[in-house]
Amino acid sequence: MSPRLAGRVGSAYGTVTRASRGPSGGYHCGVEIRERTIWRSPLRGPWLTAALGLALLVPLVVVIVTGLLSYAAYEPNLPGNDATPGKELLGFYLFDWPTDPPWLYRLTQGAHVALGIALVPVVLAKLWSVIPKLFELPPVRSIGHALERASLLLLVGGIVFEFVTGILNIQVFYVFPFSFYTAHLYGAWVFIGAFVAHVLLKFPTMVRSLRARPVREVLATSTADTRPDPDGPLVATDPSPPTMSRRGAAAFVGAASATLFGLYVGQTLDGPLRRTALFAPHDRDLGEGANAFPVNKTAETAGVTRARADAWRLELAGPSGTQRFTRADLAALPQHTYDLPIACVEGWSISCTWTGVRLADLVRLAGGSTQDRLFVESFQAGGAFGQVSLSVGQSQADESLLALFVGGEELSLDHGYPARTIIPAAPGVHATKWVGRLTVVTA
Repeated sequence: MSPRLAGRVGSAYGTVTRASRGPSGGYHCGVEIRERTIWRSPLRGPWLTAALGLALLVPLVVVIVTGLLSYAAYEPNLPGNDATPGKELLGFYLFDWPTDPPWLYRLTQGAHVALGIALVPVVLAKLWSVIPKLFELPPVRSIGHALERASLLLLVGGIVFEFVTGILNIQVFYVFPFSFYTAHLYGAWVFIGAFVAHVLLKFPTMVRSLRARPVREVLATSTADTRPDPDGPLVATDPSPPTMSRRGAAAFVGAASATLFGLYVGQTLDGPLRRTALFAPHDRDLGEGANAFPVNKTAETAGVTRARADAWRLELAGPSGTQRFTRADLAALPQHTYDLPIACVEGWSISCTWTGVRLADLVRLAGGSTQDRLFVESFQAGGAFGQVSLSVGQSQADESLLALFVGGEELSLDHGYPARTIIPAAPGVHATKWVGRLTVVTA
């Protein structure tokens, strides 16, 4: 092929292809020397990609582990808690979720969401650094290359899906036509498999790339002295003049991550930092007084009215039969007060002082034993998480309450009046509001 014809063929694919002489003196068109006219940054190359990969490696492992722990915290092995098809395969690691320390779920889910948000700029920078590989031609050169491309597709697709659905969930903005809970779990396992495969394939390359150029030397280089890496498939063959050093790129990505983290982390902490949580949804009525904390599902959404709540009776079913209690009847039983956080899958949490009847006392009042657990049902009008199976540990923990008051004040209607459960270390959706029936499940 002549040099002119080689250039025309390359231009047809949005590239300019250099022709080079082969051993026989003739010209050949090689994939390795294809030059993409749109990927010209002098920063892009093995070192930057490896550095971003290293920056993601440990944090992504933490995000994965805390995400799997979040799934375990839902006690999906108990009846009614999980409708995920194929759970038997996906839930091989499941165990009984503890109730002590009571802030455990607040820590794991808060870390999962806060770290995930902080990693968004790093993930975007990593995708930017390898974007030429996503469009390389020919798309498949060998079986090994095809497997690498497939793992890359699953990796990129998996992490984009998880981050997009996760951020939408944080904002309680459910625009997707599927269950976040189920889809996020499936997406997580797709991403985990691709992530493990990618790390196994690329870890040696990452180490070699980082060892090739000392970090101090790279980060000490000014913009004017910034040069492309010596070689590599991501290195531009006709680079543009540098407009930023690798040190500047690292600072930009790090500052973006720190900013997002700072705008979010206040949701998981008590105190003045809660005022800086600008990333939190701002269309919620937080209520007043002790009831001034986030509401994911309002009474109106749940079909609960004040008149219906005032006419309420709690049904307590167990070996002794079914008993009914008014709110005054429950208030006449021994009351207990505990400081417990309520933490939701969206990542927000807050510590409150709750007062009510111990669930363990209600189990015994219904004729149950210390080996029995509770099935909790809300009188809300349908919707997700209107019922939950509590484990034996959750049902018998001293701090597990059927709460009537928060902060010394009567629960507001949006926060579960006339009564709601509060379970130490459990996801907020398992702190059932508008409890209508408690059923003792015997061992």
